[in-house]
Amino acid sequence: MHLIRKIFLTFLCFLFLTISSFAISDDETQVLTLKDCIEKALNNSPIVKKQKLNYEMAKKDVKLAQSVYFPTLSGGVSYNFSDRESDVSSTSNNLGVSASIKQLIWDFGKTHADVKREKFYRIAAYYDFDTTVLDTILDTKVKYFTALAAKVAIEVDKTNLQINERNYQRTNAYFNEGLKSKIDLVNSEVYVTQAKVALIASENLYKNSLSELNNAMYLAYHPEYHLEIPSEFSKVKDITPESLTELDRPIEDFLAPPEDISDAVLTAKVDTTNYASLYKFDKFPYSFEECLEIANKNRPDIKAYNSLLDAAKQQLLSVKRSIYPQLLFTGSYGYDGSNVNSITSDTNSFGIGVNLSTSINAMNQKYKIDSQKLQVELVENDIDLLKQNIYFEVQQAYIDMIEFQEQIPLLEQKIQQTLENLELADGRYIVGLGDYIELQNARMNYNTAQHSFIQAVFKYNVAKAKLEKVIALDQKVTVRLEDKYNEIK
Repeated sequence: MHLIRKIFLTFLCFLFLTISSFAISDDETQVLTLKDCIEKALNNSPIVKKQKLNYEMAKKDVKLAQSVYFPTLSGGVSYNFSDRESDVSSTSNNLGVSASIKQLIWDFGKTHADVKREKFYRIAAYYDFDTTVLDTILDTKVKYFTALAAKVAIEVDKTNLQINERNYQRTNAYFNEGLKSKIDLVNSEVYVTQAKVALIASENLYKNSLSELNNAMYLAYHPEYHLEIPSEFSKVKDITPESLTELDRPIEDFLAPPEDISDAVLTAKVDTTNYASLYKFDKFPYSFEECLEIANKNRPDIKAYNSLLDAAKQQLLSVKRSIYPQLLFTGSYGYDGSNVNSITSDTNSFGIGVNLSTSINAMNQKYKIDSQKLQVELVENDIDLLKQNIYFEVQQAYIDMIEFQEQIPLLEQKIQQTLENLELADGRYIVGLGDYIELQNARMNYNTAQHSFIQAVFKYNVAKAKLEKVIALDQKVTVRLEDKYNEIK
C-alpha cells in the first residue's frame, strides 16, 4: 500500500511539472503589445504598490481621527491580602473593582476640523497614486518605443548589409573581368565590414533597450517574449529575435565573406524597404491652448496640492479651536469588598457627571497659530509654482512633439530622394560614368535617411506620450483605486 502511494505521488509530481513546462513554454513565446507592457508594469511596480498602501494608511488615519467621537472605557480590579500577628492577630482581604466611561460631547469643532484634515490628506493620497500611475505608464511607453526603434533599425542595417554584400559580389565579378580596379574591390570589402559592425551595434543597442524595457516592467526574471510591431508599422517584417540570448552568435558569422550571389545587381534585387511608405501617421488632435486647459483640469498633482492646502487650513482651524474647553460626560462605578477578621463589608458606588475644562498657554498658542499660517502660505506658494511649471512643461512637450510631427513628412520625402539618387548612382557606376565613392555616398545617404526617419517616428511617439502625461490625458490602459472621494466642502 505504501509503495502504491509513492507511485501515485510521483505520477502527480510528474504531471504537475509537465503542465508547468507547457505553461512556461507558452508564456515564453507570447507576443507583447504596448498595452501588455503597461499592464505588466502597473501590476508589478513596487512604487505603484507603495502609493496604494499610502492611500490605505490615509484611510485608516481618517478612522483614527473619527475615533475621538467614540466613548473611552476604563476599568480595573485590585485585590489585597494581609495577615499580621501580634498581641492581637489580624487578617484582612480586600477586593476592589472600578469602571468608568468618558464621552466627548462637544469641543467647539476641534475634532471636526481634525477629521476633515485627514479626509483631505486621504484625497491627496488618492491623487498621488494617480500621479505615480501616469509616471509608470510614461516610463513604460518611452522604453517600449525605444526598443521598437532599435528593433526596426536592425532591419535597416540588415538591408544595408545585404546591399553591400551584393555590391561586393558584383564588384568582384567586374574585377575578375578587368572592368573594375583593385581599389574598388577592397573598398567594397571595407563597406561590407562596416555594415557588419553597424549591424552588431544595432543588435547590442536593441538588447540594451529590451533590458531597460524589462526593468520598466519590473521583470527581473522573465520568460522570453516578442514585441509586436504596432499598427503604424504593420507591414514591417517581424523577424528580429527578442531573446537576449538569441542575439548572441559566434563572431565567425561576421568574419565569413559574403556568400556568392549569381544575380548580384543592386536595386533590382535588394529589398529596399521604404519604411516611410509603411508608416501611418496621425497628428495629435489638440492645440496648445487645449492641452493647457486639459492639464489644468486633469493634473492629479494639482488636485493633490489643493487637497493639501485644504488640509493645512483645517489644521489651522484645529489649532485655533484648541483653546476652547471640552465638554465631557463621565460615568463611574466602583465596588469595594473587604473582610477583616471575618467581618465582611461591601461598598458599591455610582457616579455620573458633566465636565467642562480647558488649559491655555497663551504664548504657546500664538506661536502655533503663526507657524500654521506660514504652513498654509507655503502650500499656496507650492501651488503657484506648480501651475507655472505645468505651463512650461506643456509648452516644452508640445513644441517637441510638433518638431517631430513636422519632420516626419520631410524625412519621408528625403528617403524617396536618396533612394532615387542611389538608383541613379548605381546605374552610373555600372556603365562606368560614376565612381565607387559616388555610389557609396549615395548608399550611406539612403541608409542614414531611413535611420533618421525611424528615429523621428519613435521620438514623435515618445514626445506624444510625454505630452499626454503632462496634460494627464485619460489612458486606455491604467489602474485606479477602488473608491474615489469628492472634494469636501
